[in-house]
Amino acid sequence: MHINLPEKRYYAIGEVAKAFGVNTSLIRFWEKEFDAIKPKKNAKGNRKFTPEDIKNLKFIYHLVKERGFTLEGAKTHLKEEKKKTLDNFEIISKLEGIKNQLVKIKNHL
Repeated sequence: MHINLPEKRYYAIGEVAKAFGVNTSLIRFWEKEFDAIKPKKNAKGNRKFTPEDIKNLKFIYHLVKERGFTLEGAKTHLKEEKKKTLDNFEIISKLEGIKNQLVKIKNHL
């Protein structure tokens, strides 16, 4: 899955939800369920997600929505094989981004 977010230090929950195509309530739910997602909160209590949080959300989205893991299965998978699987997921994401760019170039020609 390729999400389209500008490079920033922090992202609002609305931006994140829109990029993933889900409701903000799902992002808040995943924040409670998964320890890997720890957005900072400002004085008003608004969540500010870091690029690291976005990367973890992408991985969780991949496991739950694309691969069909249950929440418990995704938690277990994150704990047991996080480093190896996360590295592979990052490589695949980069390759998909390159493929999308190449397809755009091809269609533009």
